[in-house]
Amino acid sequence: MSRKDTDFDDDFSLFYEEVKGVKKFAQDTIIQPPKRNVKQKEVTRSAREASDTEFYFSDEFVPLLSEEGPTRYARDDVSKYEVKRLRRGVYVPDVFLDMHGMTQQEAKRELGSMIAYCMKQNVSCACVQHGIGKHILKQKVPLWLAQHPDVMAFHQAPLEFGGDGALLILLSIPEK
Repeated sequence: MSRKDTDFDDDFSLFYEEVKGVKKFAQDTIIQPPKRNVKQKEVTRSAREASDTEFYFSDEFVPLLSEEGPTRYARDDVSKYEVKRLRRGVYVPDVFLDMHGMTQQEAKRELGSMIAYCMKQNVSCACVQHGIGKHILKQKVPLWLAQHPDVMAFHQAPLEFGGDGALLILLSIPEK
């Protein structure tokens, strides 16, 4: 027998001497059923609505937007005067979305959720604060908004609503 084997056996015998007389615990864990909360249902519903509206936003499709001047867009059936009213701050946003610190996927999901919320609450003007930073969201948000069928127009926000780092969005609210 080698010395390693005797040391190994000595260690086990010492261990068994120390734990002699110790009783095994009985399993008495009670598993609680998950609490079903009404707020949780609302959260899952809004998450589902956000994922439903996310399909409007594609990263591959690049709409033709004017590269001169501030960021702006108007659907073909919308008067250019509406864009001018957005620029002047005639429309006051009722909903604000702050995207600072979000990833592109989070921003896309939150943008879809915000538009769904605005449509549900009959909000016609919203403000998206994408920030400036590395210009990633500043470039992507207008491309996503131009793809959504409920967005009538958007324009770079006046200074009081965020200036270069924000967009005012005009949404088409269907008549009920």
